[in-house]
Parts: sequence; structure tokens; C-alpha cells
Amino acid sequence: MILYPAIDLKDGNCVRLYKGDMGQSTVFSDNPAAQARAFQDAGCEWLHLVDLNGAFAGAPVNGDAVRAILAACDVPAQLGGGIRDMDTIDYWIGQGIARVILGTVAVRDPDLVRKASLRHPGKIAVGIDARAGMVAVQGWAETTDIMALDLAARFEDAGVAAIIYTDIDRDGAMQGVNVDATAALARAVNIPVIASGGVSSLDDLAALKASGAPLNGAISGRAIYDGKLDIGQAIELLKF
Repeated sequence: MILYPAIDLKDGNCVRLYKGDMGQSTVFSDNPAAQARAFQDAGCEWLHLVDLNGAFAGAPVNGDAVRAILAACDVPAQLGGGIRDMDTIDYWIGQGIARVILGTVAVRDPDLVRKASLRHPGKIAVGIDARAGMVAVQGWAETTDIMALDLAARFEDAGVAAIIYTDIDRDGAMQGVNVDATAALARAVNIPVIASGGVSSLDDLAALKASGAPLNGAISGRAIYDGKLDIGQAIELLKF
């Protein structure tokens, strides 16, 4: 399993939200590129980037910060937030983003996910953000009537590289990851699943591993920034 340290971008800063609420954000760094480099230097093999403003605006907003991160780091990065058309997908992959995450558009325009996956093999991920098992879109501001498992199943044959599953009610709350729901999703589809939302300790990572589900990795943000999750120990735990 891979540890994906989260760099959530809001107004050019590296922040963490509480349960996806843009009004409850904590700034952890005003230099996202330096933070990304620190994660790389600590041994992280991937970076997880989210343009929070972009997720609400429906178009990239924190492009300068993303480009600065790409210039500062050698490890691959995946990016989500406001990417809702092929031109934007093409642009970020051309800039060096290793994997583009499509969330809202996976609900609104699933054909774009399929076309993008064909055009950019191995570089398209679907972000499934759920509240009580139901998919949320538009920066988590709107909850749909689509179940997370049903949405994932729609892309089984699309060539999607990964699914990033976030339990919104756990995100940034330091309450532990939703192991059962994440493991159930990973078992239900053949697409690699990355756990997100509430990963706050080594115990959470150990529980994900112990589930026996075929998980690709786990994303963690606040726990790393707060010093509750040691990157070196986490990477070592996830190796075996």
C-alpha cells in the first residue's frame, strides 16, 4: 500500500478542512511547494493534491500552487478539484500531473471519464466522496441519490486507474477511517481503491491492511500535519 500525503489548496495555502466545510479550514503552510518537497524528502512516493477552490468553482483556481509543487518535486502527483473538461485534463497531464482525479464530472458526465481514460491510459482516477454512503458533488456541497458502490461499478470497464474513496464525515475529523465501507468498495470492484477520510493514526493504517481488501493505498492529511502520524513509520507499516 502507498501513503499519499494530502496537500489541500485553498487561496494558495496548504489547508485542511473539517468534514469538507470551507468555512472550517486550518492553514498549515503558506508555501505548498515547500510542504510537498518536505513530504518527498520524508520518503513519500506520491503526492495527493486537491484544488479546494476549484472544486467549488468548477474550474482550476490554485494553478500557480500546483505548478510550483510540480517544479519542486520529482515524485508523481495526483490532482483533483474543478477538473471537468478534456481541455483541463489535457493541460494538467501536459504539465506533469501523473493522475487526474475526476469527481463531480464522474456523476454529471461519465462519458468524459471513459474518453479521458482511453486518451490518457493509467492517468485517470475517479474520486468518490460519500456522505452516509451517498455520493456528494460540487465540493461536497450537494449530496446525490447515487450510492458510492453503484457509481464505482459504472466504471468497471472504463480503464480507470484508481478510485479514491472519501468518507466525508470522517475527513479532517481525526475520528478514524471508515474501514468497513472502504473495504467493501475495494472488494466490489476490480479498480484499485485508495482510502481517504479520517486516516489519523498507524492503527487506522493497520486496520485497513488487516481488512484484507485489495487497497492500493491511503491518503492522510491532518494527522500528518498535527504530528499524529509519522510518515516514516506509516511508510514502513504499509510496505508489508
